[in-house]
Amino acid sequence: MARRMLVSCVLAVMICQVWSADQPRNIQEIHPWRTQGKGVVARVKRDWIIPPIRVLENSKHVPENLVQIKSDKIFKGEVIYKLEGPGVDQAPKNFFEIDDKTGVIRSKRPLDREKYNTFTLKAFALSPSGERLENPTTIEIVVLDQNDNRPAFTQKQFTGAVSEFSVPGTSVMSVSAIDADDPMTENAFLSYSIIGQESIPANAVTKTMFGINNVTGTIYTRDVGLDREVVKSFRLLLQVADMGGMGLTGEGVAIIHIADINNHAPQFNPSSYSMTAVENRINYEIGRVNVTDNDDRGTGNWEATYFISNDPYRKFAVTTDSITNQGILMVVKPLDYETQNEYILFLTVENVNPLSDKAPNMPVSSAAVVITVVNENEAPHFREDPIHIVVPESVAPGTLLKSNIAFDPDNSDLRYEISRDPERWLDINRHTGDITAKRTFNMRSQHVQNNIYIATVKVTDVGGVSTTANVAITLKEINDFPPNLFPLSGTVCNDARRVGTGLVLTAEDGDLPPHAAPFFFEIFDEDSLNWTVTQVNDTHAILQPLVELEDGEYPVTILVSDSGNPILSAYTKINVTLCLCDSFGDCKSEVEAVFGSSMGINLIALIIIMASIGFLVLLLFLAAVIHSCGRRHHIKKGSGLLVGESEDDVRDNVLNYNEQGGGEEDENAFNIDLLWNPFDVPLTPMPYYPVSGVPRGKQPVRRDAPHNLPSPTYPRRPPADPTDIEEYISDGLDAADKDPNVPPYDTALIYDYEGEGSLAGSLSSIASGSSDEDQDYDYLNDWGPRFQKLANMYDPR
Repeated sequence: MARRMLVSCVLAVMICQVWSADQPRNIQEIHPWRTQGKGVVARVKRDWIIPPIRVLENSKHVPENLVQIKSDKIFKGEVIYKLEGPGVDQAPKNFFEIDDKTGVIRSKRPLDREKYNTFTLKAFALSPSGERLENPTTIEIVVLDQNDNRPAFTQKQFTGAVSEFSVPGTSVMSVSAIDADDPMTENAFLSYSIIGQESIPANAVTKTMFGINNVTGTIYTRDVGLDREVVKSFRLLLQVADMGGMGLTGEGVAIIHIADINNHAPQFNPSSYSMTAVENRINYEIGRVNVTDNDDRGTGNWEATYFISNDPYRKFAVTTDSITNQGILMVVKPLDYETQNEYILFLTVENVNPLSDKAPNMPVSSAAVVITVVNENEAPHFREDPIHIVVPESVAPGTLLKSNIAFDPDNSDLRYEISRDPERWLDINRHTGDITAKRTFNMRSQHVQNNIYIATVKVTDVGGVSTTANVAITLKEINDFPPNLFPLSGTVCNDARRVGTGLVLTAEDGDLPPHAAPFFFEIFDEDSLNWTVTQVNDTHAILQPLVELEDGEYPVTILVSDSGNPILSAYTKINVTLCLCDSFGDCKSEVEAVFGSSMGINLIALIIIMASIGFLVLLLFLAAVIHSCGRRHHIKKGSGLLVGESEDDVRDNVLNYNEQGGGEEDENAFNIDLLWNPFDVPLTPMPYYPVSGVPRGKQPVRRDAPHNLPSPTYPRRPPADPTDIEEYISDGLDAADKDPNVPPYDTALIYDYEGEGSLAGSLSSIASGSSDEDQDYDYLNDWGPRFQKLANMYDPR
């Protein structure tokens, strides 16, 4: 049929071409050339128009001519035809070829539409030299389909489920199949059908229970009677055929399970039970109850839940064994044989999932359980554990602390004892269990923590069963210790310039809060009113004098009180030593204290003044003695004796001219100011001459005194006799004492250097206007051996 259609198409094309050649047409169609310009003939190009060539797949007539092409170009020579494209010189190759002389295109081997359904080729007309005579022409070859492929299901086995007692028409599942033939033809038009049904268990159901939509492949229920308790599943044999069921066929399998619904309520089997339970034991199994359920095992439609309808004190509980679905009855609170020795419980049961509306209307199943309580020797029980006792710490020995602390459920006799009492403070009656204080408690014990003392008591019944409990004794603190004050003695600096000085006092108490700090301090007796005590914090105070007191020891009585209830107080006498302190706050020694105080300074000044007066009186006395001795020397003048010749001369003890001082800085030298007599009348100044009566020149220049002050005029006269030296010295001292220009340093103390420039003048017994070089000191040799040294110092000749 297809071949005839193809031949008809080719003939029609050829006829049209012949007819068109005989018909008049435009210059572009009729004449292959046309004139352009001055007689130039131009050819109008035309394309070949060839309809698609249809080739039947799986053809056995190969090679088979498909079509012939011709070039309409007027050419005297030979035309060569070429063919290119997939199926010729491109993959897949060698499916088609062309006769290069005649232009016939033919197939070389059978085609498979499922692999290659079309081929697009290009044909060329060439001259022998390879010149293109025509434009390339496209040739399309379409492979026609044959029904050469069987349809096949997409799965080897389909699985689905449907609930039992489903109504007819309930959709169960869908199956599908494919066909490799052309889906646009009848070759791929599929039709589904069920060709067989098997029930599991076998022959449980014999009627046809399922149908299938032959176009969509949907499987549905056709009849009633799907009971999971009767049949568990079905195995369906499926078929699919192409060409609307008239062509090739394929087979498959569908497994359909019957899903359970909760259409059976659980039932007790049996409905009555008898069990025993031991008193005083909890969380143990006393027995099991059984139920039956025809629903699917292991699902919520089968699993049971149990309830106890008459257990107001919740002493029992029932749980479910997930494997056997049995109810496990347990005791969750201790039973007491003496109180109740038998229990009758009523149990009910339900499924985890609610019942379906398709289940029979039946009452909820119930069962009765009789439980007998077995008596046993129970241990004694303390009424509280720990046993709480609150007492004051000063409880008297023999005081009853606690009674009726335990009981026995079996009403047997009990025996009590103390198993732990580290301080041995307690005593217990062996028969009654009364706890008493054996001795006074001590809050400071190491076994008292947070005011609680822990002991342990033990009680035993006649059967030897015992129980222990702790005794927690809370000790209440009482104010039974007065506060103590320390130190009992100390020193306080007697220095008004020192701020915050005083004796720091500390109070302590043997009691614990709130019967201890804060403490309160106050001066108690009238003898201590010159003192004050200042609170520093809860436990410390400072003791200070209120007024300026003399150094010494002072007893001060202080009253210190605690904060307890009642308040306890104590009197404490503090011996305070008041003294002068150094910069470190420590008391000075007696000498340091004297020198460091104003009163000590006044005393020293007074002592110095008195000593100076006494020393001045002594000097005046010595001067009088020397004066009387000088008069004796005047009487002996004719005998040739000199002053100072005698070893007993008192002047030797005063006028030591050979003793040299340290100048103005020598404070240890004798203060010559003490020799000044204000009642002496100064003599008229006159030049000093030696015995010979010749002036001795100017005095030596002082190097240690200022030179800008005028030298004072001294009322000196040359002594007429060496015995007048005392008067000469007295006159010089008197002039020096009355000189207003004397500097602060006492230049009169300088004995080793005298002369011009000295504010004190010269103390030498020789006064002369001559120079040091011209001065003669030989006369000193006449004064005795003591003046010979002085003569040698000034005149080494």
